[in-house]
Amino acid sequence: MKKALFLSLVAAFALGKEVIATKECQAYNDLKHNKNYGDIKLKIGKSYKVIDSKKNNYYITILDANPKNRWVDISCFNQENATNSEQKSGILDKVKSFFSKNKNSDNLDSVLVLSWHNSFCENHSNKKECKRDGGEAKNRLVLHGLWPQPRKNVYCGVDKELIKLDKAKRWNALPEPKLSKETLELMAIYMPGFKSNLHRHEWIKHGTCYSKDANKYFLDALLLTKKLDSTIGEYLRANIGSKVKTINLKKVAARLIDSDIKNKIAVKCKRVILNEIWLSIKGQGSDIKKLIKNAKPIKSNCIEFIVDAPGKFRH
Repeated sequence: MKKALFLSLVAAFALGKEVIATKECQAYNDLKHNKNYGDIKLKIGKSYKVIDSKKNNYYITILDANPKNRWVDISCFNQENATNSEQKSGILDKVKSFFSKNKNSDNLDSVLVLSWHNSFCENHSNKKECKRDGGEAKNRLVLHGLWPQPRKNVYCGVDKELIKLDKAKRWNALPEPKLSKETLELMAIYMPGFKSNLHRHEWIKHGTCYSKDANKYFLDALLLTKKLDSTIGEYLRANIGSKVKTINLKKVAARLIDSDIKNKIAVKCKRVILNEIWLSIKGQGSDIKKLIKNAKPIKSNCIEFIVDAPGKFRH
């Protein structure tokens, strides 16, 4: 019953909007799906304009079909994309409330995962974000993802076809999250992986378990990333090429951010090189002191590390 109600509401919201195909479904001339002149099928990842909806079907425009207006089952499209364009709708807010009334975001455990970009590019030199030794992102802590816990808490409400695309690393075929200008500006600085569509993957796999709103998910994560990069990131930049004790980084974090952070922050290394910084948080938002207060402890996997410089690592 909940699913049927959701689909009918989504169909109403989508009128006049673009929806993205997640399956190669047949596009029919009639609502009963009896005829398909030209054997027209949807193309996965392509967007289509919705001009009407009935009985869990979209009446869409396919420009290269004849006739160009066709009926396609609503399940063939990404429902999250259809609703994102109506984030300011009061009706949509009620739908979100309906599906989240049993969830308390204040009790949500998550791990914020930041990469030391120089180290990431050691093994991913072919990535767009790693050209020119990491470009403007070199010597920074950058956003990898914000992962609701436990780790098996992934792909919440995501269509099976999208999950298949994600697991096959066909991130370019995943839908583009609807993001504000502020979020996009922060992403350009603190999430260089967006050049390789990392943000599409992170939203589909992890973000959907954090919020119904992609913009909230990324804005929270990016503001936290900015805070950490401007504090412990400065400490790391001052020690590039040097060996640093994990306990000393924790002391710096406690002094610059809050004393509660000592057992809520972890250093993850590959061999002797700093790879990632993990922060355990509870709740949502970007108030780091509030988020770490009741968060679960988290452990590092190295007691000391080398802060990698741009380019190939040399002992």
